Amino acid sequence: MNDLSKKVVKLLTKKKLTVSFAESCTGGLLASTITSISGSSNVFKIGLVTYSNDAKIKLLGVPKKTITNFGAVSYETCLSMVKNLSKISKSNISISITGVAGPNGGTKEKPVGLVYMGIKKGRKTIIKKNLFKNKGRIFIQKATAKKVLKMILKTV
Repeated sequence: MNDLSKKVVKLLTKKKLTVSFAESCTGGLLASTITSISGSSNVFKIGLVTYSNDAKIKLLGVPKKTITNFGAVSYETCLSMVKNLSKISKSNISISITGVAGPNGGTKEKPVGLVYMGIKKGRKTIIKKNLFKNKGRIFIQKATAKKVLKMILKTV
């Protein structure tokens, strides 16, 4: 994942772009992988770990109704997270992540390994739904971070 992080930092630096993250199930792993790279201070603006519903509501301005109606792990919550992060951070690229990393907490409708990832660049916003194999919490977190880094490379 370190090589991917280096590529992302290098590309963002070259294109003079900034990035911010709102992470839930990854708990700051994505921000950590980026900030472990020398020169990341030129491109990384904000990393929020909005793990609880309360944090999503208070820090990111996700409407309580959205979480009540659709759940914290949903397309709608992920979309609200990324749109509001974009307003707060003023970054060129904003990323949101919400999911079920396990080993518990999954349901039939939202199993362990279900993760929504949002990316917003300019007026374009993409929300991807992924179902990672339930190979443990750390596996799901790392797989999510890796997928998001690849999404950034494709978007830039």
